[in-house]
Amino acid sequence: MTEEKEITCIVCPIGCKILVKTDGKHIKNLDGNKCKRGIDYAEHEALDPRRMLTTSVFVDGGEWPLVSVKSTKPVPKEKIFNVLKEIRKTKVNAPVKSGQRILNNVANTDINIVATKIVKKL
Repeated sequence: MTEEKEITCIVCPIGCKILVKTDGKHIKNLDGNKCKRGIDYAEHEALDPRRMLTTSVFVDGGEWPLVSVKSTKPVPKEKIFNVLKEIRKTKVNAPVKSGQRILNNVANTDINIVATKIVKKL
């Protein structure tokens, strides 16, 4: 069974509308890109979409109640809610350093969650 998706490429300012046909595992046809980067983007987006994840984690005893965090690699789209569920249960103690690892291998994704800001201890 062939699936058809229209993907708007976000790699450059042109924003090509790329029509991608897949069998669910392989690209069968791709049309509408104006550069090779569009091909790469559309293939990944159609077969294995991933997103960088940014959010915040609660901090105990800090000058701020939250610290901003991000994933170290893009998270598979189908696992984002599982990752967020684990992050939501997490609380760290101040002080927090920028780049400090907050969660290891979050939701069994082999992706870590790190702080992106400094939070000093009260």
